[in-house]
Amino acid sequence: MHHSSLDELIKDAPEALAKGPVAVIMVEDNVEIDTSLRHHQQAGFKTIIALMPPEFDLPRDLSETIHRVDYDMSVEMAMETAINALIDPAAGQWMYYCYNAEYLFYPFCETRNVVEMLAFHTEERRSALLAYVIDLYSDDLGEHPNAVSLDRAHLDKSGYYALARKDDANGNSPKERQLDFFGGLRWRYEEHVPATRRKIDRIPLFRAKKGLRLRWDHTFNDEEYNTYACPWHHNITAAVCSFRTAKALKSNPGSTFQIDSFKWHNSAAFEWHSRQLLDLGLMEPGQWF
Repeated sequence: MHHSSLDELIKDAPEALAKGPVAVIMVEDNVEIDTSLRHHQQAGFKTIIALMPPEFDLPRDLSETIHRVDYDMSVEMAMETAINALIDPAAGQWMYYCYNAEYLFYPFCETRNVVEMLAFHTEERRSALLAYVIDLYSDDLGEHPNAVSLDRAHLDKSGYYALARKDDANGNSPKERQLDFFGGLRWRYEEHVPATRRKIDRIPLFRAKKGLRLRWDHTFNDEEYNTYACPWHHNITAAVCSFRTAKALKSNPGSTFQIDSFKWHNSAAFEWHSRQLLDLGLMEPGQWF
């Protein structure tokens, strides 16, 4: 199903937003588009919406099973503009967003689909789910100059930390149950990353409601959506395993020639399994067992 714009999707295919969870995949380049879409199909999302340039190709099976929308991700505020346009029409449904070459993992995702996970999260009276964006990168940039390889993917097994999130409107006091998380390639190569883009926390899964708006820094205008847990116990967290930062560092003229390899002593081969992420403390099951 091909739509020429977001407005056309909302007007002509309201059923796409009527039953969740809905995954919105934002395509920035022609890298691992099909694997990104198939990964989230297999996770159990009821609707997949791909926002992508019209010149990119899709395999026939994907073209027939997803909603493809012509969209330019290179314009300013493309991410928040797209998601905010979809929130009100999808009110009441769980939504998810990510970019191409990004892959959602949550506890026990090999045996439980995303519908089951969100059902439990909803029972805990939560309307948003925190995830950490975990950088993936090839261990051989000579063979994979854009740093992307599913077979040779590596991640950092340590080097992550959190700082209190300050409330500018309240004398810089810490916000309740909110932290800024750092680590991965954005931490190791911070000289090439603007300070405002170094956080690795994101709220990729959230329940849409009228008036909810996503901000440029991956937080929402409802502060409860930005919390990592409810007041009484820990909740599920997830991981978005992403080649996006590695791609950017290798495509940026200011950094590409200064990086011969992303590997260091704390690199580990990515096993494409939630158990590894749980063991490394990069997500947690909360009360879900």
